[in-house]
Amino acid sequence: MKVFVFAENQKALLELCCGARQIGERIEAIVINSQDDKDTEVADKVWSIPQQDNAMLEDYTETIAALLEREKPDLLIFEPTKRCKLIAGRLAAMAGTSVMTDLIELTKEGEGSHLVYGGAAIRKEKLNTSLAIATIGPGVLQGSKETGKGEIELFPFVEPIRKIKVLNKEQKPKLSVNLPSAKRVIGVGRGIAKEEDLGMIRQLADVINAEVGCSRPIAEAERWMPKETYIGVSGLMLAPEVYMAIGISGQVQHTVGMNRSKVVIAINKDKNAPIFGQADYGIVGDLYKVVPALLDQLK
Repeated sequence: MKVFVFAENQKALLELCCGARQIGERIEAIVINSQDDKDTEVADKVWSIPQQDNAMLEDYTETIAALLEREKPDLLIFEPTKRCKLIAGRLAAMAGTSVMTDLIELTKEGEGSHLVYGGAAIRKEKLNTSLAIATIGPGVLQGSKETGKGEIELFPFVEPIRKIKVLNKEQKPKLSVNLPSAKRVIGVGRGIAKEEDLGMIRQLADVINAEVGCSRPIAEAERWMPKETYIGVSGLMLAPEVYMAIGISGQVQHTVGMNRSKVVIAINKDKNAPIFGQADYGIVGDLYKVVPALLDQLK
């Protein structure tokens, strides 16, 4: 199987290329104006598209479509960002196919699985067209140590019929966390009483070398943390080595975002909290007593 990979950032591109070797014999990456040697370490070939002045990422859709038409890969994998999903949908419409979105599993036979009904069920599907397009989250495809040949070839930019017109640009605060790539994640929920109490959670994260995420209410109702750190339905789908849920009840809307964690640790004062049904280790107790105690011991 010939697999093409496209991602917004380099780290995601490298991870997807490594994972794609589990399902494809030849892996080729699509990048925008990159001659970085790291792009070539895991791909058999890198297609470099010249970067255009004032062009949005979506303006490269027609160029990618022309590349697909010429090279005819069996599968095109995208990082599951909003912009990549937009490009994937447009490419699927051009190619007369559809997109398998937010896959949690993909086999060599091209059969994908993803969560439906808010995570209550798993749907399996397989595209019967010559080109399959999929968006795949972090940790789904396990990385391979195999490397590619690293050949780079330029592919000319195709001017889109309708370009996106930029009316205004506003600087967005850059997040220091990269939850999808984190091996250890602490998730916080309604059990946190005040925003300033997140300080002790971040102290614990520093001690165990973890990143901090949250349940939806903390990000959208309280607005104590950025929406980009919300874990669950319509948020992040994570698969860290260790996930620690602190003050999170464990409703399915949240647990679908972390149930692929290798080890789950829960801290909650309610012994009947659903999160304990997902946990490998659980502490029934007040987080305001448990977390400081953990900090003392772990330091």
